[in-house]
Amino acid sequence: MGGNEENYVAEAFKTNWIAPLGPNLTGFEDSIEEFLGESKRVAVLSSGTAAIHLGLKILGVGAGDEVICQSFTFSASANPITYLGAIPIFVDSENSTWNLDPELLEDCIKERIKSGKTPKAIIAVDLYGMPFMADEINAVANKYNIPVLEDSAEALGSTYKGKKCGTLTSLGVLSFNGNKIITTSGGGALITDSKEIKEKAVFIACQARDEAPHYQHSEIGHNYRMSNVLAGIGRGQMEVLPERVAARRANYDFYVKELSDSKQVNFLDEPKGLRSNRWLSCIVLPNFEVREKIRIALLKENIESRPLWKPMHEQPVFKKSPNYLNGVSSELFKKGLCLPSGSNLNREDLIRITNIIKNNLHQ
Repeated sequence: MGGNEENYVAEAFKTNWIAPLGPNLTGFEDSIEEFLGESKRVAVLSSGTAAIHLGLKILGVGAGDEVICQSFTFSASANPITYLGAIPIFVDSENSTWNLDPELLEDCIKERIKSGKTPKAIIAVDLYGMPFMADEINAVANKYNIPVLEDSAEALGSTYKGKKCGTLTSLGVLSFNGNKIITTSGGGALITDSKEIKEKAVFIACQARDEAPHYQHSEIGHNYRMSNVLAGIGRGQMEVLPERVAARRANYDFYVKELSDSKQVNFLDEPKGLRSNRWLSCIVLPNFEVREKIRIALLKENIESRPLWKPMHEQPVFKKSPNYLNGVSSELFKKGLCLPSGSNLNREDLIRITNIIKNNLHQ
């Protein structure tokens, strides 16, 4: 916490604005819109997952539709596809950003069209804070007239050629879950170019209640709006976002400085024009055995690390879903490790972590 969150929350209690309505909601949305620029409109919601669900719904995704999704991601990117009765089609990553591979994406689209079904939408992810190849992906999507939803849950504060992540397509998503670079405990946001789409998202998120003196509903809605209390936390968090990005990037720089001399440790560099918030600092080791050796050595010292995301096409729940693969995400899952990356890590913490890694690499 940055310190000012309590003041906003206290104001919500003092004024009795506790519901999913009130000054903190408006203030939080305004602060995100100002940060993102590009004349974007923001609707804050109960989670990033809810934002993906609403985004797909607004794009007209329904039962039986196909939605292309990056395979190398957290399950929340893909789960909302199934909420709508649609079919996820998983596409693998490229090595420069670990995100959606443009060439494989086009191969996938061509084959789906050939089989008689044009995908309804594409979900592209800014994985671990690294922007996806927006120019290339958007070019492919525009060629086939398929909208792209940007899952920027992990990338608030990252930029692609000067543009903020979350604004790289017509619809974007943020998450404010407890593990994100800023948090509202639980929460998310849908980003759009349109005031009308924002209003539509808020309408659906508030149970799609029609204007009437009684409760009337002409379409199915959801209970997805963020509360004014949690939005107060968000207002305080937005005030320290630049500091949080600087802290995460400093963690990454320390790891690079201390570990890059070892030929066994590789990092994901920023391609030209891309700037990651380094939400998580990740390393790639020579093989699964070395990765596990490092992970277990850290765990024995009560230091949590974690393998990179297990690709969606390898998840039991999605084993029957169509996929288009090149092996990149599977290899990264076997060899990759997320290191401790919290904004409050101090130098002593980082020295302790890197010493354990170095000692185990040299054994």
